[in-house]
Amino acid sequence: MSAGARPRRSTLYMPGSNARALDKARGLDADVLLFDLEDSVAPAAKQTVRGLVVAALREGGYGHRELIVRVNGAETEWGEDDIRAIADAGADGILLPKVSDGEMVRAAVRRLEAAGAPLALAVWCMMETPGAMLRAAEIAGEIAAASPRLGALVMGTTDLTQALGGRATPDRLAVLPSLGLCLLAARAHWLAALDGVHMDLSDDAGLKAACQQGRDLGFDGKTLIHPKTLAAANQIFAPAAADLEWARRVIEAHKDAEAKGAGVTLLDGKLIESLHVTEAGRLLALAAAIAERGKGVA
Repeated sequence: MSAGARPRRSTLYMPGSNARALDKARGLDADVLLFDLEDSVAPAAKQTVRGLVVAALREGGYGHRELIVRVNGAETEWGEDDIRAIADAGADGILLPKVSDGEMVRAAVRRLEAAGAPLALAVWCMMETPGAMLRAAEIAGEIAAASPRLGALVMGTTDLTQALGGRATPDRLAVLPSLGLCLLAARAHWLAALDGVHMDLSDDAGLKAACQQGRDLGFDGKTLIHPKTLAAANQIFAPAAADLEWARRVIEAHKDAEAKGAGVTLLDGKLIESLHVTEAGRLLALAAAIAERGKGVA
């Protein structure tokens, strides 16, 4: 099941403390910019950095890029102030860290409402604890109920691997069950699903392999920690030319079948029915949205 045609191939974490990076991000080829107020910010700088991010959001100039802010957890001394500050600053959504159950989502939504956040402000959740994996469907359901704008489950595979006592191997065996659980939950509630970061910036082959694995599993895109990784994620999570040609043929073949009164047909020996047409339409719409961004008009 699709999360929609809006491209989310690349989600780049931006340290909120780096004003130069926040400015440079206006020209980066990222689908999503994720301004971070949490892990990348020292405790003594939290309030100052919050102000920098709010100022950048209000200044704007980020074009088509979806703007998400990762706030500090509600249990911290900065969490509630983060939500109040971001609620009407012009972000497209907030990312809640270390979500473990649905009540954490409901509590954040109550705080957003109290702060006057627009209904369309999206709620995204970091899925990075064993508890989150066991309650993925509950969390996804609360996200879907919170806003008409598309929410997302964002995998925190580094923290999750550590919490599991697993090892970070190239095949990511330790987190595969968790990736599957979150994908199921996201698709059941029409949410986006974003894969976790690849930490080794010197390992280009490993990055590409991880992107391909995430794409094959069904993720919409990958979270990233450096601009140099954008091109790989954008290329791998975009529909390939062969996929688009097949999609066009699927739609045409099904249209011909319907004209003859048939609900299914064969194309190159493969059975084609309505579910294949739906997926073909999604791929073509996604490709069109990506192409518009390339023209600088989306």
